[in-house]
Amino acid sequence: MLSFLWSLLFFILALGVLVAVHEWGHFFIARRCGVKVLRFSIGFGKPLWRRTDKTGTEFVIAAIPLGGYVKMLDERVEPVRDEDLPRAFNRQSVGRRIAIVAAGPMVNFIFAVFALMCMYMLGVETVKPVVGNVPAQSIAAEAGTRSGMQILQIGSRETPDWEAVNLELVSHIGKSRLEMMVSDQQQGRQRLVLDISNWQFDPDKESALLSLGLEPYRPDATTELAFVAEDSPAQQGGLQAGDKIRQLNGTPVQNWVQIVDFISARPDESLTLQVERQGGLSDIQVQAGRREINGESQGYLGIVPRSEPWPDSYRITRQFGPVGALVEGADKTWRLMVLSVEMIGKLISGDVSVKNLSGPISIAQGAGVSAGYGLVYFLSFLALISVNLGIINLLPLPVLDGGHLLYYFIELLTGRPVPEGVQEVGFRIGGALLLLLMSVAIFNDIARL
Repeated sequence: MLSFLWSLLFFILALGVLVAVHEWGHFFIARRCGVKVLRFSIGFGKPLWRRTDKTGTEFVIAAIPLGGYVKMLDERVEPVRDEDLPRAFNRQSVGRRIAIVAAGPMVNFIFAVFALMCMYMLGVETVKPVVGNVPAQSIAAEAGTRSGMQILQIGSRETPDWEAVNLELVSHIGKSRLEMMVSDQQQGRQRLVLDISNWQFDPDKESALLSLGLEPYRPDATTELAFVAEDSPAQQGGLQAGDKIRQLNGTPVQNWVQIVDFISARPDESLTLQVERQGGLSDIQVQAGRREINGESQGYLGIVPRSEPWPDSYRITRQFGPVGALVEGADKTWRLMVLSVEMIGKLISGDVSVKNLSGPISIAQGAGVSAGYGLVYFLSFLALISVNLGIINLLPLPVLDGGHLLYYFIELLTGRPVPEGVQEVGFRIGGALLLLLMSVAIFNDIARL
């Protein structure tokens, strides 16, 4: 319950910030173009707070925090007094209307640059993309990838950490080959070519990395518990963080892999664990739980081990001054924009399944998780969602900013506006398509729970 409330809180916070940023773009340019703004609302429904400024614009925070809008004076919507006609949106030139509508998505992209700039100025602690285990006969193994190699570059893009590696791997979905620059102590720098013509994976079951056989290096796990899940079999049995498992049913424990294999093979069985706690030894009876993984029943306790510390040579802090942070933020924002457009294209072509669409539940979970990791990760999350919000709003669906821009560009080329009847039909079709996409995304969210 606490996790749900945490995620909900930061979902509302993230959505509120990003909607405010988007709508402020429309509001700011509308004001600069001389258009009268009647209302600036964050959320829909019953107003919880409102204030009217000296120009007559009403600022509102409403009860349903799932969007927002800027209402401008427009004689197509309601009667306008003769003296106010020059300030009506529909009376503006095509160029001004395009600028007002495009400002929302553009400010989303600018905000992403700003958020990432702040993140890089604060500093991001991360690890080098060093490969750990490489399963035999995997795509990576067949290309010559070995344990201990560091991935320096994928395609033409440098990969300083695993997040960068993941972004570049996703960008190669649907392609036939992937070029990867790596280095190791034995042969130095070398270029590997991975044959990904038959590469297929389900993001709900495995990551792009593991599907290729690129298992990240991680320090060895100890037999000491770092975390015991709430309401798990382990907690119900009395296990605590800090316990060191010494024996399982009388068998001495050597490493964490032995613990995992032992428990996985015994679903629903009663286990006797000898643990060391505060210098003393005690036996604890625990009933293993049962879960289905790939159609196979496995036992589990709900425990996470404490790992050995990362070697200093593997850890890096990506921190820059204002100029360097701005450059890095702009570069990453551009990469996210390009990748978002590519993924939409791959969704249309069928290279990416509609099962990969995510909706508000996944976004809420992402908000909660990123906020739990700290401010720099929450800023990264905000930048990612801001870019996606901007890209989605530029789609040529009539109910979105992109649909309005499409009509205005047609007007710019033909010299006359698109007929109201045509626009109305377009709005209905666009609304139906958007509703369909949202329904699929929400269904996917529920299926992942």
